[in-house]
Amino acid sequence: MDRITTDILVLGSGGAGLLAALHAKSANPELRVTVAVKGLLGKSGCTRMVQGGYNVALAAGDSAERHFMDTLDGGKWLNDQDLAWTLVTVAQRRIRELENRWGCFFDRNADGTIHQKAFAGQTFDRTVHKGDLTGIEIINRLAEQTWARGIERLEEHRAVSLIRSRDGSRLAGVLLLNIRRGGFVFVQAKAVLLGTGGGPTMYKYHTPSGDKSCDGMAMALRAGLALRDMEMVQFHPTGVLAGPGTRMTGTIIEEGLRGAGGYLLNGDGQRFMHNYDPRGERATRDIVSRSMEREIQAGRVNAEGGLWIEMGHLGPANVAKQFKGMVERCADMGFDLAGGRVPVVPTAHYMMGGVVFRADGSTELPGLFAAGEDTGGVHGANRLGGNGVANSTVFGGIAGDAMAAWVPKHGALEAPDEEALRAAQDAALAPFGKPARPLNPLRDALAELMWDKAGILRDAKGLAEAASGLDAIEAELRASGVKDGARGFNLSWADWLNLESLVLTSRAIVAAAEARCESRGAHWREDFPQTDEDAKGLSHTVVTLEAGRVKLDWRAVQFTRLKPGESLLAAAAE
Repeated sequence: MDRITTDILVLGSGGAGLLAALHAKSANPELRVTVAVKGLLGKSGCTRMVQGGYNVALAAGDSAERHFMDTLDGGKWLNDQDLAWTLVTVAQRRIRELENRWGCFFDRNADGTIHQKAFAGQTFDRTVHKGDLTGIEIINRLAEQTWARGIERLEEHRAVSLIRSRDGSRLAGVLLLNIRRGGFVFVQAKAVLLGTGGGPTMYKYHTPSGDKSCDGMAMALRAGLALRDMEMVQFHPTGVLAGPGTRMTGTIIEEGLRGAGGYLLNGDGQRFMHNYDPRGERATRDIVSRSMEREIQAGRVNAEGGLWIEMGHLGPANVAKQFKGMVERCADMGFDLAGGRVPVVPTAHYMMGGVVFRADGSTELPGLFAAGEDTGGVHGANRLGGNGVANSTVFGGIAGDAMAAWVPKHGALEAPDEEALRAAQDAALAPFGKPARPLNPLRDALAELMWDKAGILRDAKGLAEAASGLDAIEAELRASGVKDGARGFNLSWADWLNLESLVLTSRAIVAAAEARCESRGAHWREDFPQTDEDAKGLSHTVVTLEAGRVKLDWRAVQFTRLKPGESLLAAAAE
């Protein structure tokens, strides 16, 4: 095992990780800042896949208060209000910083102001974008700045375990797997940023790439940290139904299509959303996904087993210009988005839940900071489209500043718990020496189980079956091995580790979903379809890991700024 040291280690190179690294290095250039990423810097992470845009109140008539109220309403008041307020206010500075400091360029109106388009669930068109390739623009520019500023990189290094100090009081560093060589690296660091992202790829249809496996959440649980709101998994309404035999099925076409006036049609070619919500296709993602799932379960499907999205009534030439990237992407899969119909199905997209953290990015474990989709509390029970990349860049930058200030005062290179370090290596090497078995059937079984029993529509019976099914899948995984050959770029080993993280995270999702006997936001219980009207007594779930088993607790939501029924807009008007 190799050992290296750094002042600040950033895990992940999405919007959260790169902004954290850039802010930390800018705030204190003397610090050694290292970014570790599963793939290649600039080519990995969910931020790069963002098509839609970045929510921020910029235009006349809009305000941070209005954005805040939309975020709370979308989150069904489960949000941490201080985190939500930080999101909407700092976003106003961060979007200017992305352009003026880091070189991002967003679409403009004819008068030179930033163009903002419509996204569902918002009372104002506030989504900043670069066509429909916003994430690529942001990550390309941030990656260029990272390469230019002396920030060190550990590419194709997978984080395996958070390692505490010898006395257990703080974080000492992180055990990484060098994917290229198949060996281990322990990075001793004064501060660590957990920014690996979520990625609910335990579901049959999912938008993130297959290498996203909730590793950060799984590592946090094993390190003794708490996760909140894990039952809140967001399903995006329009994942392309590319058909059997491809992992591309579930890749999204962005929400701006519905915001621009796109139609959702059932298999009979009929619009149906106004049967479920007066806002029609512009209802929030949870409502649209549930409505689509009900149409599918009722059998009103197309030949592919899904539904349709149609844009041609807006003019094919206009659609091709406004959504160039989407049109080209659909064409690559054999579909005509501009003038025809594309088969779609709801698809697992985002985790609202995650690590409990503070507004400065710090966590309960001294030395560990977190930002982005690894964290919970910002979005509550449902994330508004466009609030995701804002979340990552806002809190990534904040965490970078906080780490740069924290390290000189409180940071130290602590000796690791060597026994824990050896145990973490042994756990990662567990599949070697066991009978080698194909892992694809196990991965498919997990995807089917979570989709059918803990997906868009849930009930007690299905969730109980999900829990027992996860027991069986984990037992089979523990009994399954991989060939003990070359360990560099060993994809079977990677699949095994991915499944380990996904099964543990799935346990957290199912436990929290079983406990919440109401329907709220993205969490819908068919056996408890009502939302608890006593929102003043609202609590959020808290999941921890004890002796290898998931434990669930509740904590009351702190209404630090507003109580349910109150409005910042009304207060401002007075």
